[in-house]
Amino acid sequence: MFELVHQSTKSAARVGRIHTPHGIIETPNFVPVATNAAIKAVDAHTLAEVGIQLMFCNTYHLLVHPGADVVQAAGGLHTFMQRNAPIITDSGGFQVFSLAYGSVHSELKSKGTKKHDGCVLKISEEGALFRSYRDGTPIMLTPESSVQAQKALGADIIIPLDELPPYHIGPQALLQSFNRTHRWQERSLIEHKANTANQIMYAVVHGGTDPALRAQSCAILRKLPFDGFSIGGSLGKTRDEMAQVVAATTPHLPAPFPRHLLGIGDLPSIQACIPFGIDTFDSSYPTKCARHGILLTAQGPLNITSSRWKHVHEPVSTAPLCRHYSAAYLHHLFKAHELAAYTLATIHNLDYMMQLMNDYREKILQNQI
Repeated sequence: MFELVHQSTKSAARVGRIHTPHGIIETPNFVPVATNAAIKAVDAHTLAEVGIQLMFCNTYHLLVHPGADVVQAAGGLHTFMQRNAPIITDSGGFQVFSLAYGSVHSELKSKGTKKHDGCVLKISEEGALFRSYRDGTPIMLTPESSVQAQKALGADIIIPLDELPPYHIGPQALLQSFNRTHRWQERSLIEHKANTANQIMYAVVHGGTDPALRAQSCAILRKLPFDGFSIGGSLGKTRDEMAQVVAATTPHLPAPFPRHLLGIGDLPSIQACIPFGIDTFDSSYPTKCARHGILLTAQGPLNITSSRWKHVHEPVSTAPLCRHYSAAYLHHLFKAHELAAYTLATIHNLDYMMQLMNDYREKILQNQI
């Protein structure tokens, strides 16, 4: 499943290939987030032309609508969204526990406090009971039901249910969450192994910002027959703290398995974590930037909505699908609130990410990273 092509002599950075039934993922690589089985403003066939090798879909949102049964009846996510390339789904736990503990912004500011808000009704050993944000229908998410949903969705790579405690949690509560999340992961794995359905499952390493707990999590999960490892849980308040957590974790992970960093994919974080041996990164960062008119370039991000671009009649993008359009035209589309602006900017940013990751792979092969 994982083929190690080259290990850098300069760091723990590595080039590899993850083999799946729907194609090969070259690593390191960036994984855009298609929350509702779609990248906003761009269809799956266009994404294939851009060269997106792995896409991330959210089980929680797809459970709420249209329902895993609807996707399964369509033939699974690949048929439903017309994507003939690898897909990874999460367990749904991140969104559920975000409802329980507050927003990501509050979390980073250490203001997250447990709040049910009528959405999360109960978190127990069995799982998490929450209400649909669409119609209030109660939904019970357990390790078993999360895996069953991901089986119905038919992704190539799936994730066990885990609990996402907030950054500010106390040591006793963190340890309680730590123990429960590993019990949940083992239950998820048992459910998965009963019918693997040509899917692979990544474990999720937890432990907050405590290096000893991170090492203990790796030791627990290495004893179980997972197919890869992802690093999750609270990764700290700052990018430096996140990098320290990753640096303390990856040495405890077995080399012949892929390593994924959950929910992190901004440019500085990718640059910081590739030398530690991370293989894949998922994030909505480039696509969110695009919808705000921020284009990623080798010279840094530029704001195409700025008036400085109004009279620039040369292309600002080298992306194959949008290189024919001038900066002035793209500026005009944003100012006129034309939907094509979001499409072209998203294509540009995703193309930039693919080229960036290709450059990283080349530098690792040359032992420059």
